[in-house]
Amino acid sequence: MTGGGIQHLGFVGLGRMGWPMAARLYDAGYQLTVADAAPGVAEGFVTDHPLAVTARTVDAYRAVDALILMLPNSAVVESVLEGDGVAAALRPGTLVVDMSSSEPLRTRALAERLAARRLRMLDAPVSGGVRGAVAGTLAVLAGGEDADLAEVRPVLQRLARTVIPVGPVGSGHTAKALNNLVSATTISVTVEALRLGERFGIPPETLTEVLNSSSGRSNTSENKVAQFMISGSYDSGFALHLMAKDVGIAVDLARELGQPTEVADGVARQWRRIAGAVTPQVDHTAMYELIGGDR
Repeated sequence: MTGGGIQHLGFVGLGRMGWPMAARLYDAGYQLTVADAAPGVAEGFVTDHPLAVTARTVDAYRAVDALILMLPNSAVVESVLEGDGVAAALRPGTLVVDMSSSEPLRTRALAERLAARRLRMLDAPVSGGVRGAVAGTLAVLAGGEDADLAEVRPVLQRLARTVIPVGPVGSGHTAKALNNLVSATTISVTVEALRLGERFGIPPETLTEVLNSSSGRSNTSENKVAQFMISGSYDSGFALHLMAKDVGIAVDLARELGQPTEVADGVARQWRRIAGAVTPQVDHTAMYELIGGDR
């Protein structure tokens, strides 16, 4: 069961990540008020978790101690909070925790608007994919006030193996985008190396062993190539479109801050181009097949 402090959570966004995250909080004893834009999803969650309730109107959020958002992007976050009137329904002092992959500067601006309503905000995006959400082994990258993070930390620790404070509000979303920029870059160059080796006559399994025994070792070579790429399963649980979006957030931030990013620009072009040719359901590890098809 939960201790003192936050007891009642609002949770908006019951997608592939949000559903297992909300389920873990339910199992930990938190009272949940849930919502999702897709018809029937929130109702399905309540069917499986009968002590939870569906937020049929924004008034349902008046009782929550904190509101967690697990949504696709900044535009949807702003639409829920401001367009749908959820922020106006929250009690003064309520903590809003945006665990989406949002745009850092928009997050800062949103936090200022929420503060004018006497609401607090943390950005706390996650890394670890669907498997991490199910297992409770995510990494949470938290931006905001130390006192706010301390208050919600027991909630986050039900979801994550690691909770990292990274700076003021907006820093979490910055760190998430930069992490995924590095991850996407590693995927791109690893796949290109595997294809080049294969063209020369080195089997991808062999070159993967070389990488994992040498200085080219990475999370991609250790945890993605054999498991999801060479196997052809392409089911790591993180969509290619989402990776391309996060890479775009990183390079857009570089433009706004006047920071040159020569390598990142090329990676962003590649991921944007390939994302434009596939459906939203395609896993990001399918880059092995998709880059391999580039001739």
